[in-house]
Amino acid sequence: MRILTPSAAGHGRSALYRGVRRGTWSRIARGVYLPADAPASDWDALEAVTRRPEATVCLDSALAHHELTDAIPDALNVAIPRGERARVVDGAIRWHRFDRGTFDVGREVMQIAGSDHEIGIYSPERAVADGFRLRAFIGYEIARDATKEWPRRGGKPAVLVQVAAQLPRTKFPVLQTLEILA
Repeated sequence: MRILTPSAAGHGRSALYRGVRRGTWSRIARGVYLPADAPASDWDALEAVTRRPEATVCLDSALAHHELTDAIPDALNVAIPRGERARVVDGAIRWHRFDRGTFDVGREVMQIAGSDHEIGIYSPERAVADGFRLRAFIGYEIARDATKEWPRRGGKPAVLVQVAAQLPRTKFPVLQTLEILA
């Protein structure tokens, strides 16, 4: 399945719009189109990666993907490197700007369900560490609960501390919470 944008349409916008009227293409977001017979997929993730190729699922969205929280995010939290412009989107996407020096720490790539596209996602350790680093944004309880669930899923404290040490304002709260939970 391929995503089509007006700039990549090849025949211009009018040909793309005629395809939408004929039912050949479906509009999933402003300027983002999929074949009408495309399987169901995560449209927010497709829109995010179309707008910013370096988009990376982060915070409680990454925790939910790794099944480390019961909280259901109201929007897809997506990180982009600081200094990059967040694009206007139709979907429920919340852009976050992370420091370029730490942007790739714990960054992995995952397949977007129902498509052949990939999007970045932070590892469970990075997602837990970011939960502590940005606890004022997502809530301290989510970070604490994810830290409780993380060892049950096979997480090693040494790996979490190693990732937390690479991020600002993170190592001390992670160590404190691990000590309390031990």
